[in-house]
Amino acid sequence: MSTIQFNDQAAMNSLISEEFGPWSKSFVVDQQLIDDFARLSGDDYWIHTDPERAAKESPFGSTIAHGFLILVCLSRFERDDDMLGNIAGYSFMNNYGSNKLRFLDPVPVNSEIHSRSRIKAVEVGEKGTKLTLEQVVHVVGNERPALVYELIMFMF
Repeated sequence: MSTIQFNDQAAMNSLISEEFGPWSKSFVVDQQLIDDFARLSGDDYWIHTDPERAAKESPFGSTIAHGFLILVCLSRFERDDDMLGNIAGYSFMNNYGSNKLRFLDPVPVNSEIHSRSRIKAVEVGEKGTKLTLEQVVHVVGNERPALVYELIMFMF
């Protein structure tokens, strides 16, 4: 794939796709990760942190991961492809915000999860280039995503 300059609107538009890229490598969301996040966030609601109670009372039959834990894990997914790797000419890139965040399906403890992404929009301006990325996270084998997220990044 050829190099694209971050401030070339026409070239950047070629990255926009209706199709998601390939799946990332997966990893397992275990109880230790859930408990660590509960301690960090202060969200120790029993459906996340009490396996015995969750087995008896939860409609899921086990504890489930916090939705925001799954969101935070987006940066943890390793990919064989780097959809932004062929963009050149910018000094740095940072998070700008979000357009959409939905937690559509629970992630039960010990689930294996993976993600994939697509570039949804590009806007080149005087101050930099704004990219809108749509990312989805699925429990491996589930058709319905656990999380759908639109992240806005700026390249300067």
